[in-house]
Amino acid sequence: MPSQSKEVQVRPGVEGDLEALTVLYNHYVGETAITFDTAIFTPEERRPWLLSHPEDGPHRLMVATEPNTQEILGYATSSPFRMKPAYATSVETTVYVAPGSGRRGVGTLLYTALFEALSGEDIHRAYAGIVPPNEASVHLHERFGFRHVGTYREVGRKFGRYWDVAWYEKPL
Repeated sequence: MPSQSKEVQVRPGVEGDLEALTVLYNHYVGETAITFDTAIFTPEERRPWLLSHPEDGPHRLMVATEPNTQEILGYATSSPFRMKPAYATSVETTVYVAPGSGRRGVGTLLYTALFEALSGEDIHRAYAGIVPPNEASVHLHERFGFRHVGTYREVGRKFGRYWDVAWYEKPL
C-alpha cells in the first residue's frame, strides 16, 4: 500500500524501476564505501536482486518517488540476513537515498513503509550494517529503534583502505 506526503510517494518496487534503481545503486558503488560492491552493475545484472524482493513476504523493496515526475528518490529493502535456514526470521535492512534527495525525510518515509509492510511477517529481528562515518544513517536507524550491537573492524577493503562495519539490531 503506497504511502504519501506532498513531496514524496512510497510504493513497492517494480520491474520498471530496474534501470533507475541500478543507476542510484551504482552511484554508491563507484563513489562511496557505503556498499562493499566494487564493480558497476548493468540493469540485467541487478535483475535477480530486484526479483528477489516481491511485493509480499519478508524480503521487500520500497521505492520513494517524486509525485509529478516519478523520479526515484531512494529505496529501502529487507533481505535475507544469512542464507542458512535458522536465520529465516531475521532480515537485513538498508536504505539508499539518491544524491541531492537527502534531508527531505525520504529515508524516514521508506523505513516507515517498509516496517509497516513487514509487520505481519514472521520476522523476529532486523539488522543493519553501517560503514562509519555515516551519522545520517546512524540517526535514521536509531529513530526506528535499532541499537548498536557491535562493530566488525576493518572487515572490507575498498578504495585502497580498510573499512569497519557497525552492526545495528531491531526487535520486530
